[in-house]
Amino acid sequence: VPPLAVPEQKDPDPEFPSLRCPNPEEGASVLELSLLLAERENAHIVLATDPDADRLAAAERCDRGGWKVFSGNELAALLGWWMFLHWKEAHPDPADLQKLFMISTTVSSKILQALARIEGFHFEETLPGFKWIGNRIHELSKAGNSVIFAFEESIGFLCGGSIPDKDGVSAAAVMAEMATFLHNKSLSLNQQLLNIYHTYGPHLSQTSYVICDDPPTVSRIFHRLRNFHGEDSYPQRCGGVRVANVRDVTTGYDSSRADRTCVLPVTRSGHMITFTLQNGVVATLRTSGTEPKIKYYTEYCAAPGTSEVAALQKELDRITAALLDDFLEPEKNNLIRRCV
Repeated sequence: VPPLAVPEQKDPDPEFPSLRCPNPEEGASVLELSLLLAERENAHIVLATDPDADRLAAAERCDRGGWKVFSGNELAALLGWWMFLHWKEAHPDPADLQKLFMISTTVSSKILQALARIEGFHFEETLPGFKWIGNRIHELSKAGNSVIFAFEESIGFLCGGSIPDKDGVSAAAVMAEMATFLHNKSLSLNQQLLNIYHTYGPHLSQTSYVICDDPPTVSRIFHRLRNFHGEDSYPQRCGGVRVANVRDVTTGYDSSRADRTCVLPVTRSGHMITFTLQNGVVATLRTSGTEPKIKYYTEYCAAPGTSEVAALQKELDRITAALLDDFLEPEKNNLIRRCV
């Protein structure tokens, strides 16, 4: 059966009259017409790109009704698993793993790192933005290496080596191929995602933002975080959990390293601070380079075989709320919380 296009959205229109915001990163609210069409036609998978087709959103019909809209990190887990599965079939020699890489931005899920740790290929992180990924792919390729998958959590995916940038069209084709493969094995995308988490460990994440149109307020927020307990001191706890390490790529500081300097390039054009907590949660606050937003990212990375996922999610929710309330202080700073 050929894919079905949403009638109200299939033709170009720069006014985007059918949407409040033409950005599939916003989730189910942007996919409303797609989901309604899928309900009418009894379709099980919805794929959507943004207007310039470099990002991909996906949703799947749930067995008990309703739809699951996958996050960028969840889609990356599926696509990373799928790309490696095919690569391994074509490269049975374990020695080939030494030239194999996957890449993600540092604010994205660590799920590829978990795959790499178990499967034996290489994983690297870059600063946010696909320009950093593209530059690293260029360097690795010149050295004879192969990058078969890369992503950023904001639903940007690179599948294969044909296009050295995020691309929603090729990612949609790969996603459709994978969904068909799984369907023929009586598996849904979400079931396979759970299989991946069982093998490589649950990776639960949250990503959102607050809006701040006042640059001095943003500067004041991050100045406070860098001088939390006096000059040049970062918060020691988040939600009552001890902060084990702090990395600040704006200043070049990384407490986890002996020389206290970042491996990632220092970037002073914006703010980005990452807190690694003693319980394994990684939390990052950063400013957007294109919008008046402070973005926040949290992830709980658990060991393979971990079954207490609900408890992990509850703890992640609690830590995320504390990060937002205690570190950003939305009410005090007149920040506008994201409306979903």
